[in-house]
Amino acid sequence: MNGIYLLLGSNLGNRLEYLREAEHLLIQKGIQVIDESTIYETKPWGKENQGWFLNVVLQIETSKRPEELLETILGIEKELGRVRKEKWGERSIDIDILYFHDEVLDTEALKIPHPGISNRRFTLIPLAEMCPLELHPITKQSQMQMLADCTDELDCKPTDYKL
Repeated sequence: MNGIYLLLGSNLGNRLEYLREAEHLLIQKGIQVIDESTIYETKPWGKENQGWFLNVVLQIETSKRPEELLETILGIEKELGRVRKEKWGERSIDIDILYFHDEVLDTEALKIPHPGISNRRFTLIPLAEMCPLELHPITKQSQMQMLADCTDELDCKPTDYKL
């Protein structure tokens, strides 16, 4: 995988504004946004009795190591009012590190590549849009291959929204 990719999601309040503010704060903290996917509106995954999400994938560049990037992301989530009450619950903002180049990391605090990539259309659709032929560093499958094999059937619709 060539690049660092983040997934941003929000399903509370002004979802688009939370995505925009998260991108602004990433930039403010020295993280360069190289590219962004279409913003998708997606049915909630894992816990369905909540509002739909807006999701976007960002390709970034940073001199931070993965653990430092995670620390920055957790600070941004907190700054934007993220409260962790329950797994897969509602959230003002969620920022996940999907890929960090070809690095493979498996600690209690951080798993890279993100372990849910291959099971979630709301992650694979924007990744296939941005880097369709890039290979997952563990499975060696392209983003397009993983999307074709994905059994997740939840709605994931492109929007006209822009960050």
